[in-house]
Amino acid sequence: MHRRLIVPSVLAASLLLAIPASAAGGTAGAPGIGDPYYPASGNGGYDVSHYDLRLKYQPKTDLLEGTATLLATTTQELSRFNLDFGLDVSEVRVNGRTAGFARSGAQELEITPDAVLPKGKAVSVVVRYAGKPSELKVNGWTAWARTPDGGIAAQEPESAVWWFPSNDHPLDKATYDISVSVPDGTQAISNGVLVSQSSKLGWTRFNWRSDKPQATYLTTLAVGKFDITTDRTADGLPVLNAYSKDLGGNAGAARASVERTAEVAEWLTDLFGPYPFNALGGYVPNVPSSFALETQTRPFYSPKQFANGSNVSVVVHELAHQWYGDSVSVHGWKDIWLNEGFARYSQWLWSEHEGEGTAQELADYTYALHPADDAFWTVRPGDPGPDDQFDAAVYDRGALALQALRGKVGDRTFFALLKGWPTEHAYGNAKVSDFVAYAERVSGKPLAGFFDTWLYRPAKPAAPAVAGASGAAAAGRAGSARPARPASWPKIAATNTVHDHR
Repeated sequence: MHRRLIVPSVLAASLLLAIPASAAGGTAGAPGIGDPYYPASGNGGYDVSHYDLRLKYQPKTDLLEGTATLLATTTQELSRFNLDFGLDVSEVRVNGRTAGFARSGAQELEITPDAVLPKGKAVSVVVRYAGKPSELKVNGWTAWARTPDGGIAAQEPESAVWWFPSNDHPLDKATYDISVSVPDGTQAISNGVLVSQSSKLGWTRFNWRSDKPQATYLTTLAVGKFDITTDRTADGLPVLNAYSKDLGGNAGAARASVERTAEVAEWLTDLFGPYPFNALGGYVPNVPSSFALETQTRPFYSPKQFANGSNVSVVVHELAHQWYGDSVSVHGWKDIWLNEGFARYSQWLWSEHEGEGTAQELADYTYALHPADDAFWTVRPGDPGPDDQFDAAVYDRGALALQALRGKVGDRTFFALLKGWPTEHAYGNAKVSDFVAYAERVSGKPLAGFFDTWLYRPAKPAAPAVAGASGAAAAGRAGSARPARPASWPKIAATNTVHDHR
């Protein structure tokens, strides 16, 4: 997994040394947004509302040329501000005027406008750039994957640095227009709706629009030769799925899984409320990785997710994120339970829906699988730390917490919580503490101690009481026998690499 650890005090000191003398006349935007897990991620001093990316990509050479236009509002007086970006920049303009720019650290593009920008004012920033994303290394790694016929941008917690300048943190979400020109016979897949497509002089341009707030790491680009299927849901939502033409033995299983996207989304709508975005789909490129990612409206799936046959459970996981993670995004990366615990629990509910094991049976089996001295229980889902941010315990212990909550507040209140939370925080950001407060308000119960036990204590909690538990399940909960393995377990366990980004 990506682990970019920088000691905050060292980072601050190095960036202070990099501040040019011209900054003395005003205030410089912070080089990070303030996330303790990733101190260099994002920037301070402004909020982006829209990205307009006009790109040209040559698959044979991996050359990406781009003009990015960012619309933002200043949140402080700015003499200088940063964007997160790594490719070579040839020109920057701020409010139409040429601006100075310089490189700082591994990913900071420092921009100095020709005049101080007042607080609370609209700002336009245009950046012209070019480079080969696969050759850009930030702390020794790249989020851009070459394929036999193109390239892919899909990573977590960062991917934008390799292909467009941005405020690269989920706290600053924006809408997107992404226009990509590629050689005829090649397609460009991105988020949202394909607004138009045109060809000229051997190049085809694809114009995509994502009209709801979207985090930078959820913004994706896939260039290559794809088989594409299109449809519309009963509500008229456009569905687009794309599969590399060279998936080999995984092709059938991938299609059999991803083609059920609309069905799964319809089922999730009953759980979580109306689907929050303007399009639906997924794509499976020819990459050697094994992870999947909830890229907004169009999740990314590695072919290896389907190496053992079709697996709709991974589709459930990534589509659940459209509500839990995409529409309602983390405030900081320590709040990752709000994404992964709920997505894993959705897989448990899908198992229940398919008659392959109830959520309680899966919880009993998971609980019994890990003895008290298992390191699994030392990971705290509510604040796991950057090294354990995508540990299996965040997923499974996180889902256990939700099943325990279900038992504590009852089904009626629990499912009201699942549906109400994405509505109350739609298109925004939230902390774990926000969910705790919300659950207490809706249930009318004091739950702080409960969540402390399940999300923050580095120890195995006592098995929660469940009305009607008997037989093998009751014995398993008491620790005298391991419950029977639910039929869905192998498919769910096969998705444990879903966010293994190594």
